[in-house]
Amino acid sequence: MNIVQNILKYDKQEETAITIGTFDGVHIGHRMILERLISHTENTPLKSTLITFFPHPRIVLQKDSDIKLLTTIDEKTKILENLGLDQLIVHPFTKEFSRLSATEFVRDLLVNKLKAKKIVIGYDHRFGRNRNANINDLITFGSTFGFAVDEIPAQEIDEISVSSTKIRRALEEGDIETANAYLGYPYMLTGVVKKGKGLGRQLNFPTANIFIEESYKLIPTNGVYVVNAEINGTLVSGMMNIGHNPTVNDTQNASIRGNIEVHFFDFDQNLYDQTIQINILHRIRDERKFDSVEALKTQLTKDKETSRQFLSS
Repeated sequence: MNIVQNILKYDKQEETAITIGTFDGVHIGHRMILERLISHTENTPLKSTLITFFPHPRIVLQKDSDIKLLTTIDEKTKILENLGLDQLIVHPFTKEFSRLSATEFVRDLLVNKLKAKKIVIGYDHRFGRNRNANINDLITFGSTFGFAVDEIPAQEIDEISVSSTKIRRALEEGDIETANAYLGYPYMLTGVVKKGKGLGRQLNFPTANIFIEESYKLIPTNGVYVVNAEINGTLVSGMMNIGHNPTVNDTQNASIRGNIEVHFFDFDQNLYDQTIQINILHRIRDERKFDSVEALKTQLTKDKETSRQFLSS
């Protein structure tokens, strides 16, 4: 997949079939659109092209936006690379870019720069300064500039919207099975392994403390989860705690978002400063405090057994 970080840097001469959107999560609804897009390029010279934006437009345009996203830009790119798309264009979303008129956006970027011949887009898509242009305007532009518009009907777009809403709600409620079903893959957290307090190692449950730099990334609700991760080419299973360090009478929170600690089974390697992707498979229980270190250790042993049973089933 050809990846371009700015439309203005695009310099290829091939004609394209395009879809546009944030595609947060690249869930099963999004994939229906991408499959539709790719189908338009089969047995043609057209290059299937997704235009997405970073940062998310709401983060730029709504000063107090607290939107949490299902995927970081790197995670989104990684997912898209496996879907058969020819090209991904990640365009920087700025206030200046948002002020482009609909005509400037279509004529200068989609037509002159990307040589669009087909645009696959939802019936409710709006674009241009103040989002004042709609699907009918795009169809009119198509007649003027020589591209066709494939309009995705309301029912399909509504299903995609429901999917995104359900995924976020499910993650906030700890319903990993529902979230993963709508995503079509295990929800992921990607971060750098940092040194922690070392309590896990003292309890014979050493943990990798995962630091996620992107503050906009949606973290599931606190609790204990069954996970896996590919580390140095090997798939390793484990259990993860999201929360505020459930140690005995511990009231010091290292992060407002909570800590992410993973104990990998049958694994003993130094992971400090490595970036790893944690795939979340199942939620075991809520996070809680314990009356003693021994009680905590006993619970961790039970959690490990529960995790292994889930993995074996």
